[in-house]
Amino acid sequence: AMSVRKFNEKAAALADTVVLCVSADLPFAQKRFCGAEGIENVVTLSTFRNPAFAEAYGVKLASGPLAGLTARAVVVVDADDKVLHSQLVAEIADEPDYEAALAAL
Repeated sequence: AMSVRKFNEKAAALADTVVLCVSADLPFAQKRFCGAEGIENVVTLSTFRNPAFAEAYGVKLASGPLAGLTARAVVVVDADDKVLHSQLVAEIADEPDYEAALAAL
């Protein structure tokens, strides 16, 4: 939730920038969260019906109590789909390096 709030805040000031938040939450839960938090600059996407996404992108947690969910990751892609920055956060409870991601833009 914290990273979505932070990127929502930062993205509001950036032209030609789209923030996507991909999670296993159902779309109605994502919409409720964004509405309650005032998040307007983030597009939410759900892996609920497409769990293969996590494995295809290398973010599927393979073991432990959160097995099957996605790790926290940030990927910055330009208009030509070129990856400019990526970070797989070591611990899911840790926040990503916001400044590095934003600097890549």
